[in-house]
Amino acid sequence: MGAEDIDMKLKVSNLNFSYADKTVIRNLSFEVKDGEFISILGPSGCGKSTLLNILAGILQPQEGEILIDGIRVSKMSRSFAYMPQNDLLLPWKTILDNVCLYGEIHHCREQMKESAREKMALFGLEGCEDKYPDELSGGMRQRAAFLRTTLCEADIYLLDEPFGALDVITRGDMQDWLRELCSTLKKTILLVTHDTDEAIYLSDRILVMGEPGEGIRGEIAVEQQNRTREWLYEQGELRAGIHHMIKRGK
Repeated sequence: MGAEDIDMKLKVSNLNFSYADKTVIRNLSFEVKDGEFISILGPSGCGKSTLLNILAGILQPQEGEILIDGIRVSKMSRSFAYMPQNDLLLPWKTILDNVCLYGEIHHCREQMKESAREKMALFGLEGCEDKYPDELSGGMRQRAAFLRTTLCEADIYLLDEPFGALDVITRGDMQDWLRELCSTLKKTILLVTHDTDEAIYLSDRILVMGEPGEGIRGEIAVEQQNRTREWLYEQGELRAGIHHMIKRGK
């Protein structure tokens, strides 16, 4: 392994996937450094969510390889924790029981409950342990879903439009919360989103996918460290560049 690969957390090489006779992903390759926040943008149907499902082990690629820390993985790997758009909280379970489902499955429920209680305040859920999902707002439910994801203790989080169903104000609040949380978690994150501003605000790099089978059309590094909403509103040129990259070829 070369010196340049030491901090490379994830490497995807020549990934291929088709649904029946429709090619969605062809020869897709990219790399992600340890602790990097990557957003994936692209037109509908380009394979963004399919990619996350392959990484999570829900789908199996026809060709290609996935390396974590230089080691090839296949099928489901505990290195990945997947959070879909819907919170998938079970309405008959309390918030504490919901966020500890992983522990219940893997027979470490009590340990996970202790860890969850310690993290409730960090996730803005203090006092919600014994409440049920229908007693919480959409934003609070997403915080619970994210806490459940982090309790898996995976190295890489796969977030598929986690705030897509929220109203604009709540979505903005959740983005601010996630930015602060990421500085504490220090995890590698891949976020699929249709929201250009969300990608600019949260990411170290943005990968833009093209039409189905085209792969990565381009990538953009976001260098700004101290980001604010005011800074985001001023990013018209960057926003236009991303939009042009997504629309190119149409």
